[in-house]
Amino acid sequence: MKLPIPEFLKRYWHFLTRPLALALWIILAFGFFAGIIFWGGFNTMMEMSNTEAFCTSCHEMRDTVFQEMKTTIHFSNRSGVRASCPDCHVPHEWTHKIVRKVQASKELWGKITGKIDTPRKFEEHRLQMAMREWDRMKKNDSRECRNCHNFDSMDFSLQSKRAAHMHSTALASGELTCIDCHKGIAHKLPDMSGVPGW
Repeated sequence: MKLPIPEFLKRYWHFLTRPLALALWIILAFGFFAGIIFWGGFNTMMEMSNTEAFCTSCHEMRDTVFQEMKTTIHFSNRSGVRASCPDCHVPHEWTHKIVRKVQASKELWGKITGKIDTPRKFEEHRLQMAMREWDRMKKNDSRECRNCHNFDSMDFSLQSKRAAHMHSTALASGELTCIDCHKGIAHKLPDMSGVPGW
């Protein structure tokens, strides 16, 4: 025995199968799937551009700052923990990461336009680029440093007297942040002659 279909369902089905409603369903379905594809592609590109391989794909980075970083404790140490370019230069939180990626597009623009496309040009702009990065790190309280270096986990008894004093006073008071004392920790310092305080 066939059950009767309620009248409101018949009206609803009739409404949904009208040409205008069908067009709306097609547009919504297209938008939904296009959104998934866009979001997946966007996240894939974000992650691809957030690797050391991407950062060192141009010779300006590979032949200069990456080579310098390879000689530091951030690259090779007794514990085997290695920091890569994005660990220090790209925030982990999504919103901050997007902002940083937009800022970093200026560096790509410098490569494309030839502003820093040779080692000589790179060195000419090294101080300006370093100061911009130091300023960014100062403003965000060295957020990327603190992803690995947790102030609460520091054992001051294992540090030199000077480091223990600085970490337990100036940093604890909030007057200084990591980058104030640790410029040049992973890359050679640019020519600082003429910079006030150096």
